Amino acid sequence: MSTPPPPPPNQPPQGGFGAPVDPPAGGFGAPQDPSQGGFGAPQDPPPGGFGGPPAQGGYGYPQQQPGYGFPHPQQQPQQPGYGFPQQPPTAPMYGPGAPAPQPPAGGGGGKERRNQLLIVLSALVAIALIVVGGFWYASRPADEPGLKKPVAEDKNGTPGGGTQDEQPVAEAVEKAPANPKSRLVAALPQPKIETLHNVVGSWLTDSVYAKSDVGKIVGYDPATVKPKWTIPLPGQVCAASKYVGAGDKTAIVFEPAKRVGKYGHQPCTEVAVVDLAAGKLLWQGSVKSSASGDEKVDFKEITLTGQTVAAAGLHGGAAWNLTSGKNLWTPKVDTESCFDLGYAGGSGLAVIRKCGDYENRYLVAQSLDPVTGAPLATYKLPAGIEWASIVSARPLVVTTDLNNRGNISDVFSIDDKTGALKTRIGLAKGLYAPNCSTGTGVEVCAKVVVGNGRIYLPTAEHDDSSGKYARTNEIVSFDLATGKQTTDRADAGSRYTIFPLRMDGPNIIAYKWPPYDAGGQVVSIDTKTMKQTLLMDNPADPATRTKETSFSSNFSEIRYHNGMLFSSEVLIDKPYRPEDAKREFLLAGFLAK
Repeated sequence: MSTPPPPPPNQPPQGGFGAPVDPPAGGFGAPQDPSQGGFGAPQDPPPGGFGGPPAQGGYGYPQQQPGYGFPHPQQQPQQPGYGFPQQPPTAPMYGPGAPAPQPPAGGGGGKERRNQLLIVLSALVAIALIVVGGFWYASRPADEPGLKKPVAEDKNGTPGGGTQDEQPVAEAVEKAPANPKSRLVAALPQPKIETLHNVVGSWLTDSVYAKSDVGKIVGYDPATVKPKWTIPLPGQVCAASKYVGAGDKTAIVFEPAKRVGKYGHQPCTEVAVVDLAAGKLLWQGSVKSSASGDEKVDFKEITLTGQTVAAAGLHGGAAWNLTSGKNLWTPKVDTESCFDLGYAGGSGLAVIRKCGDYENRYLVAQSLDPVTGAPLATYKLPAGIEWASIVSARPLVVTTDLNNRGNISDVFSIDDKTGALKTRIGLAKGLYAPNCSTGTGVEVCAKVVVGNGRIYLPTAEHDDSSGKYARTNEIVSFDLATGKQTTDRADAGSRYTIFPLRMDGPNIIAYKWPPYDAGGQVVSIDTKTMKQTLLMDNPADPATRTKETSFSSNFSEIRYHNGMLFSSEVLIDKPYRPEDAKREFLLAGFLAK
């Protein structure tokens, strides 16, 4: 076993968080569960001490499993060009069995109630996915492949990292402002409603911050948070792409009419592209399948890459041209009972396909041609995996939950040209804290990013070494070619909790959740040195901090670009108590001076 480097000063002892550990000699299998670490947002210091840190064992070593990679004829994928700026992942809802996030400091009873509703809704989605069979698909999955040992190393890889030829790495865009000290521009209250409303979707460009609202999308001037335009919608937004494409365009799915009564949900059948620059819907469409008859297809997720918008759900997937709205493909009947469960976009287009009857279900991950939907590479996930999410379409990185943790247990790094399994990484329970809830969708992962041939994710909170009953964590990484943990380590600092928002070229844009007496921070992490550059430092006064932390880090959308930071809700409800209305906000915006 190799010896990890000594930890930096004021860090946990060797073998603790962030220290890379080689796999143990001997057989493979799931790692032993260490003591449970802390989760959730940092809390105000209690009168007594915090619990002890997790067990000081090694973690994060790759779990070798029989691979199912098999090649397909190689085709050159479309160049992504999916727009500027790239948006971080939308915060997903927790699936069944996931730990409920702790309410943020300053939140009221209504916030706790809404988080409980999020968990209940996620459970209902997961149950529906279990019991509903599909007979639709966009492109035919490949046959069962033979067993193949996963590739452990790539001779063409860069030192200590994966290959760099997946796609050109763009230059970093975000620069430190002259003064990173920010001010709260505005915190807008939630609209007065009587029932639960989905308000998922927010996008930030140089000239506009746009946010889904009740029956509309509103574009705001980022510098003043004053409305610039409003797009009325006939029903609620069901899903929203987290990417901004060419010409500041994005995509949404919405209901065709208002809900009738408390539970009169409408189907999510309408797909549209939003022109964020002009403040209008560029086009709107829907599709029918040969299996749905006169019924429009209901979609649960939407994404985009290049000039392709793709939406999918329990009834299969369809795609359109971003600019013209021309339909590219629709769901089709399949003898293998396969259907496209969900797509992932951004740097490419990938899909998770669910196949087989109820007793013999299996999942397939594919890299797709974004123009035709034809598979470029196919990988069949091992038997027993019921849920899978895609963290990155290119390179193709899939996460699963094998032990019903409600979060990631395994990471599959797949060659997006051949379908061969590069490596499989097992994440020890309780030591990492990505937000990748199972059973809620395919492109739902947050607090985890892919770049530089590596996957970056936060560790769980643990006691720091200050002796002040303080908590902290780190961002660490794993090599996508070898599966080994690297020496990368970005520390949150005492009493802060850090997690990645998105990649900025080779750099990581990360947010630091604040302690009880400070404001949050945004930093840029140079992944070559793991040095942090402060981009934004929010006010520490109690009134401002209460607004900032009223948004749960697990149940909200956080967007940062060019000295602007916006947090917003994805689900709102009537306040549990009248006094809670003063502490619940739809969005809050900060601007660096």
